[in-house]
Amino acid sequence: MRWKRRLKRCARTARVCGRLVLLLLLTATVLLTPAPRLTPTATNTPAAPAPAPAPAPAPDSTVPTVGRAWPVGIRPPILRGWEPPATPYGRGHRGVDLAAAAGAPVRAVAAGRVSFAGRVAGKGVVSVELTGTGDPPLRVTYEPVRALVQKGDDVAAGQVVATVEAAGSHCTGTCVHWGLRRGETYLDPLSLLPPWLLRRGPSRLLPVLGVPLPVLGVPLPA
Repeated sequence: MRWKRRLKRCARTARVCGRLVLLLLLTATVLLTPAPRLTPTATNTPAAPAPAPAPAPAPDSTVPTVGRAWPVGIRPPILRGWEPPATPYGRGHRGVDLAAAAGAPVRAVAAGRVSFAGRVAGKGVVSVELTGTGDPPLRVTYEPVRALVQKGDDVAAGQVVATVEAAGSHCTGTCVHWGLRRGETYLDPLSLLPPWLLRRGPSRLLPVLGVPLPVLGVPLPA
C-alpha cells in the first residue's frame, strides 16, 4: 500500500511541476517577443489626402477683330510670326515682326488711348489700350519707333502715332515689332485684324498715265 501512495504522490508532483514549467515557458515567450512597431500604415487612422494643386488660370484667347489698319504699309511682309512660349518665361516670339523702312509712319491698328510713349532699354516704344476690349483691356505695342503721341492721348484707327526707327530692331533689316497683351498674357496681334485685311487679293494691272489701254483684237504698236 505504501508504494501505491508514493506513486500517487510522485504523479501529483510531476503534474504540478509540468504545469509550472509550462507557465514559465509561456511567460518567457511573452516577455521575449518584441513589441510591434506602430507605423502610419499599421494604424487605423486614414492618412490625410495631399491637397490638390490649384488649377492654372486659362489664358484669355478671345480677341475681338477690332483692327481697321495694319501698323505699317498695306499687308506688309511678315518677317517673323507669333510664337507663344510654352511657359511664361520660356523662349518664343511674343509678337509679329513687320518689314518697314526707317522713317515709315506707324499707325494705330484700332481706336484707343496711349498708355505709354517713351523709351525702354534704349528703344522707342508706344503702347495703346484698345477701346471696348474688356477688363483688363487689350494693349498693343509698337517698337522701335519715335513717338508722335503722348501718354493719355486718344487715337483713332489708322492715325499715325509714330515713325519707324532705324536702330533698336532685333530683325536683320528694319522692322516694327507689333505686340498684343491682355494683362500679363501675350496674344497673337494678327487676330485683331478681320479677314478682309488679312486676305491678299489677286494682282491687278493698273493703267499707266499716258499709255492707252489695249483694245481686244487690235495689236499693240511695236
